[in-house]
Amino acid sequence: MIEQRIQKLKKDTDTLLLAHFYEESSIQSVADHIGDSLKLAQWGQKSEASTILMAGVVFMAESIKILSPEKTVLVPDLNAGCSLVEHSPYDKYLQWRRDNPTGICITYINSSAAVKSISDVICTSSNSEKIVATIPKDRPILFGPDKNLGKWLAGKSGREFKLWPGACEVHVLFSSKKLFVMKKEHPDAVVIAHPECMEEVLQYADVIGSTSRLLEEVEKNPAKKFIVATEDGILHNMREMRPDATILQAPAEGTCACNECPYMKLNNLEKIEKAISSRMPEITLDEELRQKALIPLQRMMDITDGKPVTWPDRFEQ
Repeated sequence: MIEQRIQKLKKDTDTLLLAHFYEESSIQSVADHIGDSLKLAQWGQKSEASTILMAGVVFMAESIKILSPEKTVLVPDLNAGCSLVEHSPYDKYLQWRRDNPTGICITYINSSAAVKSISDVICTSSNSEKIVATIPKDRPILFGPDKNLGKWLAGKSGREFKLWPGACEVHVLFSSKKLFVMKKEHPDAVVIAHPECMEEVLQYADVIGSTSRLLEEVEKNPAKKFIVATEDGILHNMREMRPDATILQAPAEGTCACNECPYMKLNNLEKIEKAISSRMPEITLDEELRQKALIPLQRMMDITDGKPVTWPDRFEQ
């Protein structure tokens, strides 16, 4: 079976297989670690394996390469991109920074290595509030590329944000009207949502948080029914964790019964097996760009670990 072949290949080639929560359950079953963006970056950095295969999307593999340049970093499919990456091209993001030179730029980890390289600090949905809390009160905050996450953070922190006009194509498809109806049909359900969702959807959520936070809620909340507004890959973990509970995905606009990330779903076991055996596709980065991108990523890691950081006085590039 392909699962056994992959396990043997991993051992023979000293390869660590990381998988995002949004991957298919078959991929999660052969992964060494499953997690959100922050955990995956940390596991990649701490691992002693010489090769890391990132079953997720390309920007996640780039983050691992930025933190661990000495390791070979592979992906199953180079076409596994991200709508947020596509909607934040480097040249336009650079001009945005130049137009706001005194602002501190927080960039969501769902971004290219090039965009990270012109950012002040990176964040994930799980540590974003902590990152915002460290920004001096007298400095403007630029936040990109996800405007919905930025708007939610602005409301939580009471700070003014200048938002890049990007959004996740999966999370914006949830329907607030249909969710309202679903809540009426399931009054005993706890509604949990990712902050990349539209504000109109978040207003109906009992809990808003990162992928790992939503998993924690399902694990610890004794409720027997949950409505989940995020990518459907996470439902596999939730149902394994809580077989006694009913897990429903929040409804999408139109006739679609579920919301899936088309990029995550490009990956499969056959591509993973081929990538490990051929050591391709490999993620490579220009060293100068990698070093620039490392600065904001390291700031994120330091803040997450409770370490003090310093901020540049202004953007100069």
